[in-house]
Amino acid sequence: MNILMLNYEYPPIGGGAGQAHQNLINQYAQIENLRVDLLTSGLQSGFNHETPAPNINIYKVGIAKKDLHYWRKSEVCLWLYRASKHYSRIIHQNNYDLVHAFFAFPSGWLCYRSADKLPYIVSLRGSDVPGYNTRLGPDYKLLARLFRNIWQNASAVIPNSTGLRDLAQKFTPDIDMPVIANGIDTQQFEPPEQRQISNPVKLLTVCRLITRKRVEILIETIALLKQKGCNAQLSIVGHGNLLVSLKAQAKSLDAGNDIIFMEHVASENMPQIYREHEIFIMSSAHEGMSNAMLEAMSSGLPIITNRCEGVVELVKDNGITVAEARPEFFADAVINLTNNNQTYQAMSEAARKHAYNFTWPGVARQYLKIYESIIK
Repeated sequence: MNILMLNYEYPPIGGGAGQAHQNLINQYAQIENLRVDLLTSGLQSGFNHETPAPNINIYKVGIAKKDLHYWRKSEVCLWLYRASKHYSRIIHQNNYDLVHAFFAFPSGWLCYRSADKLPYIVSLRGSDVPGYNTRLGPDYKLLARLFRNIWQNASAVIPNSTGLRDLAQKFTPDIDMPVIANGIDTQQFEPPEQRQISNPVKLLTVCRLITRKRVEILIETIALLKQKGCNAQLSIVGHGNLLVSLKAQAKSLDAGNDIIFMEHVASENMPQIYREHEIFIMSSAHEGMSNAMLEAMSSGLPIITNRCEGVVELVKDNGITVAEARPEFFADAVINLTNNNQTYQAMSEAARKHAYNFTWPGVARQYLKIYESIIK
């Protein structure tokens, strides 16, 4: 098979969707009878070509990003404009069997335009689903017709969680959408020999510091725990446009000494970060499927989170899902978990066990099966 893939973000640019795509590419690199070309974005100016494996070509369209993990609308439009001409040239020069786009928009718009020449599939990742990102509310209304056309002309539309599928089907209920979840490398993300609650209890969240992640709720939670006499420390890994305001909030709540802003951490150092903490906590308003939560599970961390897309698949007997994302609910969950060592140990073991259900080789096999059915 000869596959062209599209994604407007790819490491080091972007967040979880780019990381998931990179993991999928790594799996494809091990399949000899598969050739994959990827058109994405890069930090170097111009148009650049990388060959990480004999059967993998990555073409990067240069974008001057102000923030690696936050896309301004002007940057999205610029990537789309620059990538469009390269996309047209690439599909004329190569005999592709199909196109696989991560994100229905902007990536999916390119293959929608060539639908008369090549079949395409779309992997829904979150912000490309109307209703997912409140910041994009007006854009969803403006682009609603285009979104429907992209989805309805695709050979397959594939969300990465049942929650995201349910949200997508509110927008287009007539499309059947098979779910392919994200994976995790359980050998890379391993728990320490022994997990136990320390004093202070070490909480961890890993995310982009943007409105949708609602990190301000977690900062309020730490302040509330302090009032309740629970000694807790929160490490925040990630960067984003809210970094300055979140630091100011922590200081104003007299929680500055209990909150560590680690900002950007190199990916090779993340396994150790998970091993050094005891509970993973997340307060997102919407989440396709959290790579960070999968990494935490694989590292044996119990999860405390609220209801949102992707949680149903990931949090069962390995964590606590609070009814609403409110500081008092999160604080009570932390206290209950830290005061019951037996429950904590059981959740830690369940987290590691559950992580084995999500593997990148399994994700690759599911996608390859869909490719084959479309090509045939």
